[in-house]
Order: sequence, then C-alpha cells, then structure tokens
Amino acid sequence: MTSQDNPLSHLFDNNEAWVKRQLADDPEFFTRLADQQAPEYLWIGCSDSRVPANQIIGLPPGEVFVHRNIANVVVHSDLNCLSVIQFAVDILRVKHIMVVGHYGCSGVNAALHNRRVGLADNWLHHVQDVRERHAALLDEWPVGEARYRRLIELNSIEQVVNVCRTTIVNDAWARGQSLTVHGLVYGVHDGRMRNLGMSVSSFDALDATYKRCVAALTARGQHAPDNDMVAADAAQLDGVAQAVADTLKPCDDAK
Repeated sequence: MTSQDNPLSHLFDNNEAWVKRQLADDPEFFTRLADQQAPEYLWIGCSDSRVPANQIIGLPPGEVFVHRNIANVVVHSDLNCLSVIQFAVDILRVKHIMVVGHYGCSGVNAALHNRRVGLADNWLHHVQDVRERHAALLDEWPVGEARYRRLIELNSIEQVVNVCRTTIVNDAWARGQSLTVHGLVYGVHDGRMRNLGMSVSSFDALDATYKRCVAALTARGQHAPDNDMVAADAAQLDGVAQAVADTLKPCDDAK
C-alpha cells in the first residue's frame, strides 16, 4: 500500500520512529506500561489540539489520566465527564484533579461575544453562565485581551467548583482520601502554566478559596504580568487609558 492509498501512512511512520526512540531510551518501557497505570493526576482540559496534557507538564504515558472537551467544562449532567472523574478518584485513586483552561480558547471567545458556532452553542451556554455570573467583574476590564483572559480564568475557577460539588469528590473527602482539585491556565502563546490559586482539598475550604481567587481577578487585584497587556488594550480605546492605568496594581501572589 502506497502513501497515496493510505493518507495516514506518515502517522504510522511517526509511530514506528517513536517506538524505536522509547525502546532505545528504556527497553522495558512498554512492558512496564502494559502491567498497569497508576497516575496521580487527572487532567480536565480543553479539546484544543494545541494543549497536549502530557507534553505540557513533562510526564510520560501512564502518569496522567485525561478528559477533554470544548472549553474544559464540568457539568453534573455529563455522564462522560463524571465517569472519568469516578474512575480516576475511586479506582485509580488520583491525588490531584487539575482543571486546565488555556488562553486563546475559541470556545470561551465564542461565549464571551455570543458568537454562534453550531451545535456546540448548547455546550457553551455553560461558559455564558460564567460570563453572566461575573458580568460586573468582567466589565471592569477594557474590551480586549484582558477581558478575554479573565473569562478564561473565571471559567477554570468555576469548573473547579463544579468538580468539588460532585458526589464523587465529596465521598472521597468524607472517607479521608487525599485529593486536591486545582484550577490552572495554560498559555498557548508561551507554553507556561499559571496557578490561579484555586486549590481545594476539602469541601469546607471551597467557599473561602473561591471568593479569594475571584477577588484576585478584579482590576485592583490584577496579576502583575498582565499590566503591559492591559495598558496596550487601553491605549487603543479613547478616554480609557488613564482610567485603566489607575487600576493597575501588582499582585504579590501572582506567579
């Protein structure tokens, strides 16, 4: 069969080359991997092809259990997502659940601007709910990249809340299982992960952690690394630059 007969032939070639590299580095790699998986992490992320879980955090196959959907949404009626969480928590007994949004998320962008994309509009209503819940906070930011980023961050924080409110996670905490749920954001533009500070290890800690993290996203609690970006956005809007400059305040907790 020629490459013209099989449009995936180059992928099989890539796979064979990858196998050879793995075996050269670690002859027992596949034998060990076939025995079992024992990941400590569940990654709940976006389906975007630019956000590959294992590569981003530098872990090999078998180290991260992964669930992905458009805009990394966790909905209590989504049996697909809930089944993944249940298997990860109850069977694999992961220690960390990471809800990972990413800057440049087209799903969040569509929700922010009420842009129709088709069937996925029904799914993105969940992100629009986040936008409406935090409308006052988002209105503090000028139209542009800063507001877009804030919604991406808020969406990750809200999905952490949804994970923490599942019976799966609550039952795990009730029986004393060590489990922490984290809200993170990945930068497609620079390859770096951002810690939103939304790490919850018990239901009792959820409310206070949530309020603190949302407050950090207000204009006066803004992340220092965004100052230049926000100023650039504001400079394009007549009469807004000085007002925004007055709100810029470095955050000591920004990573």
